Amino acid sequence: MGQTAHVSADVWTSAVTVVPALSLAVWLWLLFARGFFWRTDVRLPELREPADWPAVCVVVPARDEAAVLGASLPSLLGQDYPGRAEVFLIDDGSTDGTGGLACELARGHGGLPLTVASPGEPPAGWTGKLWAVRHGIGLARGREPEYLLLTDADIAHAPDSLRRLVAAARTGGFDVVSQMARLRVDSGWERLVVPAFVYFFAQLYPFRWISRERAQRGGRAGGEKSGGRRGTGTAAAAGGCVLLRAEAAERARIPDAIRHAVIDDVALARAVKGCGGRVWLGLADRVDSVRPYPRLHDLWRMVSRSAYAQLRHSPPLLAGTVAGLALVYLVPPVSVVVGAVTGAAAGVLLGAAAWLVMAGTYVPMLRYYRQPGWLAPLLPFTALLYLLMTVDSAVQHYRGRGAAWKGRTYARPEAVPDEG
Repeated sequence: MGQTAHVSADVWTSAVTVVPALSLAVWLWLLFARGFFWRTDVRLPELREPADWPAVCVVVPARDEAAVLGASLPSLLGQDYPGRAEVFLIDDGSTDGTGGLACELARGHGGLPLTVASPGEPPAGWTGKLWAVRHGIGLARGREPEYLLLTDADIAHAPDSLRRLVAAARTGGFDVVSQMARLRVDSGWERLVVPAFVYFFAQLYPFRWISRERAQRGGRAGGEKSGGRRGTGTAAAAGGCVLLRAEAAERARIPDAIRHAVIDDVALARAVKGCGGRVWLGLADRVDSVRPYPRLHDLWRMVSRSAYAQLRHSPPLLAGTVAGLALVYLVPPVSVVVGAVTGAAAGVLLGAAAWLVMAGTYVPMLRYYRQPGWLAPLLPFTALLYLLMTVDSAVQHYRGRGAAWKGRTYARPEAVPDEG
């Protein structure tokens, strides 16, 4: 019995040392080998204004957006763009008067021409947003634009946003130029959760890797894997602000090729890059989301509705994600506490070092969101919330309520009939 107790004590001593050491090793890898994801200096590339400004059509899918439209649509109509541009707002079955309000705002503010249209209910195999985008792109084709700006109804643009996007696309030769809109951070829960949302996204899709061209161009649309390493063609976009070359959209069959995608922005970037296109993604300075998420419930719903879809509805990927989040974010503070209680100095030092690296990489994102640095050590708590949101997303999926948004619930991709 005594020998068994001695062996158990040895195992425990090893665990409180080895596990935080492994977490620290992961953090050092993330710090130096994950595309410097934690830096926030990836902004619009160098800009050279073109000699001739191409035609642009702005497509805005909108479903029950009357509460935010007054703060966003006038910013699009008021774009200071030297070329020909117009806005298509596609009312996706709204019940709150979104379409009528859009027309009133256009009459009151003037600016770019506005067309309001409705595509009707989406057929099987389409998400409502992408069905609306398809209708908007179809209307835009009649104007023969060189670029399409796909932007959400809750996104407000500075007056020079469109011209800067076009200038960046022309200067860099990009088929997609996307900006991660600055989300609202007014409430306490928004301050705690929102910067971490963008931080985690950048960790999954390091912005510096996205603009790198693939080692071998070409391939089937949508054929790239999620995330990826350098040279494999990491692809992502932020759906709130995507400038898309019309020719690239046609080549990649956007949006038909991604018609069932719940995380449509990443799917769009993969499809374009999979056809040899060039994609750029960075943080925005003058593009902002006006949608409020004042309560934890609102933020929870925003994340959980698509978290399990991000994992391709795979139980093994879910288990791996939970284990990974626990190792990377929860082990460091737990090791500090457990080590302090048990007298395991090595566990305290290793856990504290991992926690310090974690907090240090989070500070730039907090600064970008103009938040105090003392929030950085709270990242493990926020990560725990995201872990629970992800598990809840899977639970809701198996209860038949997964990927639900504004009255619609979408089937998992393999359940969607293929059009061939």
